[in-house]
Amino acid sequence: MRDLLVTAIIFGSLPFILKHPYTGILMWVWVSVMNPHRLTYGFAHNFPFAEIIALITLFSVAITRDERHFPVKPATVSLILFMLWINVTSIFAIHFDQLYYHWSTVMKMLLMTIVAATVLHTRQHIRLLIWVLVISLGFYGVKGGLFTLNGNGSLVFGPENSFIEENNALALALIMTIPLMRFLQLTESRRWVRLGLTAAMVLCALSALGSYSRGALIAIAAASVFLWFKSKYKVRIGVSLLILLPVLISFMPAKWEKRMHTIETYQQDGSAMARINAWQTAWNLALDRPLVGGGFEIYDMGIIQKYSPHPEWGVHVAHSIYFQTLGEHGFVGLAFFLAMGFFTWRDGSWIIRKTRERPDLSWANNLAKMLQVSQIAYASGGAFLSLAYFDLPYYVLVAMVLTRVVVEKELKTAMETRPEEPSRQKKYLDRGRSAALRRRRQYSTDTGSH
Repeated sequence: MRDLLVTAIIFGSLPFILKHPYTGILMWVWVSVMNPHRLTYGFAHNFPFAEIIALITLFSVAITRDERHFPVKPATVSLILFMLWINVTSIFAIHFDQLYYHWSTVMKMLLMTIVAATVLHTRQHIRLLIWVLVISLGFYGVKGGLFTLNGNGSLVFGPENSFIEENNALALALIMTIPLMRFLQLTESRRWVRLGLTAAMVLCALSALGSYSRGALIAIAAASVFLWFKSKYKVRIGVSLLILLPVLISFMPAKWEKRMHTIETYQQDGSAMARINAWQTAWNLALDRPLVGGGFEIYDMGIIQKYSPHPEWGVHVAHSIYFQTLGEHGFVGLAFFLAMGFFTWRDGSWIIRKTRERPDLSWANNLAKMLQVSQIAYASGGAFLSLAYFDLPYYVLVAMVLTRVVVEKELKTAMETRPEEPSRQKKYLDRGRSAALRRRRQYSTDTGSH
């Protein structure tokens, strides 16, 4: 039954995608982020739905007359440069013959991110993108939160064969999603929807804690502090966080608390030390191949034997978005990766500054703040996870850039329709000219009277 339902929804959307390519982007985001077909048990489980949606969307972009405009901003330029550099590092990869699957997966994601930035161009498009992300990830958050409330101490996992399959990855994804839920709550007029989003945020936080991820705890702490800092209602938000977090932690079993305490004694924890060893391995590899790194599929015993300080500890992935990018794509790739985050953040700061005194653009102000909170969660929690190619941060980039483009249009329209007001300098010049003219007239009158 699930197979038929998922298939009917996806194939039923194809005519709408052919008519409007932005519909294809929304479907792509739903399928690639939520992976609904992984919740089935029959033919749909491994059916290439994402590829079909991508092909139809690209065809629709080519044949329809809908607006298509790629926003050329520093963040999007960094995205394209990162995509191109991955192709360069793949050519020089250590295991060139093994990287096709990983390379094709990342290329499809980046390509559709660029298409998303091209065909989404209105406030409504941005809001729909946020809703799709919230529904896609919120489903697992609500489910995981309810599961955690049962108190059986089991870990919470995401859909199999996805970026968020692992408990730690799902936890970070949920923490990044909570600020997006908060944005929708702030801009939603229907009370029942706001209450539903409140419940979803609490359950997502509970699910993230129920993952037993120490990185998730750090991300929650960082995102909570920044959420408080960005909020207009600091007292209300601060009191809510001080009450809510201890309550959520009270649902965790004793072994959860024991695991979190290992953050303080990481030198005695085998998992933590293995992460540090993996970081040192990536660093040593990058020093040996500083421009291109090792490419995809570098996590094998041969690489470990050559670059790891402790090869006897076995093979471990990078366990960090930063060291993952550094090891696979060198210092140049890491620079492009960091540039995407930096310029996305800068766009958010610009939006917040320009919309601070514009009530009609309060939605953009709130969205920029919440997207920055999501960035904080990714930057802090991602330091301990191999999620450099997870879809959500790239859609955060797209949402931020598109919001800036919409705000720029709104401000330009307002300037064109507002009656022209002389600048302060022009006023002073006009005032000076008038005074000089009066003095000349007075002088002429006095001269003529003698």
